[in-house]
Amino acid sequence: MKSAANLSLLWPELPYQDRFAAAAAAGFRAVEVLFPYGPDTAITKAALKEQRLELILLNAPSPLSDPRGFAAQVGGAAAFRADMQTAFDCATSLGASFIHVMTGEAAGDAAKATLIDNLRWAADAAPDGITLTIEPLNPVSMPGYFLNDYALAAGILDAVERPNVALQYDSFHAQMIHGDAVRVFETYRDLIAHVQIGDAPERSGPGTGLVDFASLFNALRVAGYKGWISGEYHPGRPTEKTLDWMTAL
Repeated sequence: MKSAANLSLLWPELPYQDRFAAAAAAGFRAVEVLFPYGPDTAITKAALKEQRLELILLNAPSPLSDPRGFAAQVGGAAAFRADMQTAFDCATSLGASFIHVMTGEAAGDAAKATLIDNLRWAADAAPDGITLTIEPLNPVSMPGYFLNDYALAAGILDAVERPNVALQYDSFHAQMIHGDAVRVFETYRDLIAHVQIGDAPERSGPGTGLVDFASLFNALRVAGYKGWISGEYHPGRPTEKTLDWMTAL
């Protein structure tokens, strides 16, 4: 299992461009950036090259549109397609493997059907080598967000039926939604292509809250998970003092 750092959250005290060097110095070889769009694309590309880092994930849509997304919003297909093309271009330029497609605020059967149609289109339009992910987000952090349950996500993936669309698992959100992050991983592990970790209920560093990380990491090993495990949490203190989880993988 391989560790990665989410630079949108870690090292918050540093300027954006300096976080790449900090991640490399801490032993990371891959990073996530949630919204590396606009001027940040060039900054990110240069920093990745300089520090010999891989960018594994970004979010869509860009913050130029709506950070919460609109993939499930009825009537938003044109905007969704335009913004996904922006995400494809950005991911290709930066060599990203995953694009997290945010669903936005919506509810009901029409929203679900819209999301399924949009994901099918995006999967068919995605450049080779890019996997689209969907991630359930908890209603405390993201009130009104459409994709707020792992069973709902599994049903949507089953309906989409595309090999390049998968589940993104986050221990913080899984714990907040279902009360047992380990059981959520064990239940849906066959659908999971990417893992992020943070503790609950504060999205703090591993070992500071309710998530049983020893059991979670064991479940990942038992499942034979070979992908990235990305730290996506608010460190609350110097980031370097929160990285013990790297040695537990």
